[in-house]
Amino acid sequence: MKKIGLDIVGLSYSQTQSGAYALVLAEQEGKRRLPIIIGGFEAQAIAIELEDMTPSRPLTHDLFKSFAEAFDVKVKEVLIYNLVEGIFYAKLICLKEGEEVEIDTRTSDAVALAVRFKCPIFTYENIMESAGIVIDEETEEPIQSKPKKAIAPKGKEKKGIDSLNLKELKEKLQNALDSENYEAASRIRDEIKKRSENNN
Repeated sequence: MKKIGLDIVGLSYSQTQSGAYALVLAEQEGKRRLPIIIGGFEAQAIAIELEDMTPSRPLTHDLFKSFAEAFDVKVKEVLIYNLVEGIFYAKLICLKEGEEVEIDTRTSDAVALAVRFKCPIFTYENIMESAGIVIDEETEEPIQSKPKKAIAPKGKEKKGIDSLNLKELKEKLQNALDSENYEAASRIRDEIKKRSENNN
């Protein structure tokens, strides 16, 4: 199965889960983005490395890197290989004396290690197809075949995505993408997909 290369393009505070963050990965040769909810500690570990900051004491991921290097273990790549009920599964592809070893890990930890080892991050097409959000690179808006519809006044807006019809869901998805709220966009996209499957 062909692997798709991913880059880290965003890390923002979650608006719905206290202490959580939204990590946004973008495919290298396309317009889709993959939003993943991660914990605060892992978000801090990723941000510190991306900003080239040096903590006063090594973080857990720094310790893992030092431990691996001491025993001549290299992390070749990170692979996000599965998605089950909204949870992403990842593994480290490591090299030890020419032998390839796979280590199962949380996706957040895998990305924190990827930035330290400067190794690539990959996923599969089926993951991007089911969880990716399509973005137009120039306008940061989703690619649509129909023109954007007028948005209902806020006073008439219903609460909860369960109570919205398909048209309203698509409008909310557009708004979430315009404001780069990928966490909300991910939830709305899942609801649209669920309804489409139920109608088939």
